[in-house]
Amino acid sequence: MDFGKRLLTVALVGGIICPLTQVHAQKKTKAAPQAKVVAYDSATINARVEALLAKMSLEEKVGQMAQITLDVVGKGPNRFSSFDPLVIDTAEMQKALVKYKIGSVLNTANNKALTPQRWWEVVSYIQQVNMKGNALQIPVIFGIDAIHGATYTAGATLFPQQIAQAATRNRELVRKGAEITAYETRASNTPWVFSPVLDLGADPRFPRIWESFGEDPYIGAQMGHEIVKGYEGEKNDVNDVTHVAASIKHFLGYQAPVSGKDRTPANISKQQLYEYHLPAFKAGVEAGAHTIMINSGQINGIPVHANYEILTKLLKEELGFKGLAVTDWADIENLYRRDHIAASDKEAIMLAINAGIDMSMIPYNYEPFCEGLVALVKEGKVPQSRIDDAVRRVLRVKFELGLFEKPVTNYKDYPKFGSKEFEKASYDAAAEAITLLKNEGGVLPLAKGAKILVTGPNANDIRTLDGAWSYSWQGEKVPQFTAQYNSILTALKKKAGEGNVTYVPGVSYKANGKWYEEAPDRMADAVAAAKNADVIVMCLGENSYAEKPGDLNDLYIGDDQTTLAQQLIATGKPVVLVLTEGRPRIISKFEQGVKSVVLGYLPGNFGGDAIADVLYGDVNPSGKLPYTYPRYPNALIGYIHKPSEEQTKAEGVYNYEADYNPQYPFGAGLSYTTFEYSNLRVALENRVLHVSVDVKNTGTKAGKEAVEVYTSDLVATLISPDVKRLRGFEKISLQAGEGKTVTFDIPVEQLAFAGVDGKPVLEPGDFEVHVAKLTAKFKL
Repeated sequence: MDFGKRLLTVALVGGIICPLTQVHAQKKTKAAPQAKVVAYDSATINARVEALLAKMSLEEKVGQMAQITLDVVGKGPNRFSSFDPLVIDTAEMQKALVKYKIGSVLNTANNKALTPQRWWEVVSYIQQVNMKGNALQIPVIFGIDAIHGATYTAGATLFPQQIAQAATRNRELVRKGAEITAYETRASNTPWVFSPVLDLGADPRFPRIWESFGEDPYIGAQMGHEIVKGYEGEKNDVNDVTHVAASIKHFLGYQAPVSGKDRTPANISKQQLYEYHLPAFKAGVEAGAHTIMINSGQINGIPVHANYEILTKLLKEELGFKGLAVTDWADIENLYRRDHIAASDKEAIMLAINAGIDMSMIPYNYEPFCEGLVALVKEGKVPQSRIDDAVRRVLRVKFELGLFEKPVTNYKDYPKFGSKEFEKASYDAAAEAITLLKNEGGVLPLAKGAKILVTGPNANDIRTLDGAWSYSWQGEKVPQFTAQYNSILTALKKKAGEGNVTYVPGVSYKANGKWYEEAPDRMADAVAAAKNADVIVMCLGENSYAEKPGDLNDLYIGDDQTTLAQQLIATGKPVVLVLTEGRPRIISKFEQGVKSVVLGYLPGNFGGDAIADVLYGDVNPSGKLPYTYPRYPNALIGYIHKPSEEQTKAEGVYNYEADYNPQYPFGAGLSYTTFEYSNLRVALENRVLHVSVDVKNTGTKAGKEAVEVYTSDLVATLISPDVKRLRGFEKISLQAGEGKTVTFDIPVEQLAFAGVDGKPVLEPGDFEVHVAKLTAKFKL
């Protein structure tokens, strides 16, 4: 039987897309994961890279620099299986992998999650075809958008999105989530994740703020370090088959466009780029991240994919990044087709590769890249040395991952996949993320036995808990995979008892509509039902969206949701507002009328359980806002701002008052207990600022508190200093009546600011330290 006929036979038998010999072999595998393949030192790997590079033709090198989506070689839906949408196109796979020597494949075909077994079959077959058709036996590197768990794997443990993880202020939980994601991604036969997002999420209009760690550079750097180490291991030993290679993204300044809309131009000075946007990426590079993805947009008119100063001078030379720089989706093509800085695809390839791109993410039409780049080298327009540098970086990642020795990993070797242990870690992260922003009159916790009306479009929808990058790109397929999890409504019914819960949606999202399309759904019935309730739990927010489709024109929460809120408030019954949303949608039109506000962010599959536990006091909330929650659309000033942005009223004729008026400030977050701060001490010794403070739980419940320390530079040269900056945080647990001393050691270099040239400036002078409402001064 020839190769093509053999594959066709296998597919017809049951939609299985790998050779029968591979299928039979997996049955013999024991569920005992091997920790490592072979540990090679850096010198050995470099020698192997150089030896292989010397054997490669130009065409083989260029192939290694190309990455295609699985849609190129996978077609769907599969009529032999209602669940698996994927069937391999054998001719296209032969063309891509054997003829063009493509070095990488990414993501799922047909935008739908596969089971771990399917992933084993798919990637194993890709590796087999590749190895069979290539004399040099260079394995493919398969990558996936594992944004908050193994995104595209059915049954995987999905965690709260990054913005919620930032709200936990708990480094340990963030690392644990990344470790589990790495394990389950490897169980899906994939060694490379396009995560974490280390962009500064400082613009609440931006559709990807929920993928970030929020608006503070220090939190981004701290959590970025943890997630990279969680993915790659403390020693970055990614050849351990429970670890994956991380891709920190999107370098640099991606989430700061002038318009607030995805992939639109940003204007960022060098000083701002270094001061606010670079620290998290610097931390990710220092944490050892093997790969990095590049900003799809443009800064100061220059598309970043063609910016030599950012990609080569800053990233590779100044930061010393030794890994692989990969484009985002079609972004070399975009230099020609969207940005119009190239007259052809070929010229776009020249600009990007010469700027420092190592691998091009080519969704579909890969031939122009491969053929064009070969021609450019032969024409002398792209140096051979640039090709060799890029391919070295690609090969090094593949060698360090151990792919040459073990190109596939079998799901049967990962017995903890989707385990109760992993599920508990997801729940714990959701529970610590939930942020109590308001609680007038102690409405929360809810009284046992109280009659509650549950309403709102987000009350009975797992999609609004998971957000996008959940089983599919936009999250619209979430309901197909989440029947076993509890929505807020089902979790409340289980906790309060069916007889104590009435549900009327009031507003619903339009079925099969755009994410923002909503409409009244028995709104009058919801208002009428309030008369029989002791308290109303109103679940508002956003439906799921990702990237460009998530752009919006109005930051206020939806009009129908606003109307529902106003009418329910008018009943006079206490209203508890529960928000599940990717960004802070403005609620000032009705916020003053609700008694309590609980922000769940996008808490994942166990968010419904965690929210119910917080509402009933089984979990004491401890989340802290990772961004400033704005009050008005034209008042989007973050906590990091200049003194001129919050001026008091001036004397005389002219009033230069500046109103800094957030709905809730950065770092806000209440508890069901109370914490008292005292005895703030500050000492400067050996270029380290030592800060200590006593914290006591003065309430009646055990609780967790995120202790945060800020500094203020009172006078700076030339560049106006920020009002304050976060310099440290620590999450502590205190029993009722218990106290602890929390100490921070802050290197004085952390107090430097970026000058106009981007270089750090550390000046002598007067500073202040702020912890809660306490302030102390020191002189540097």
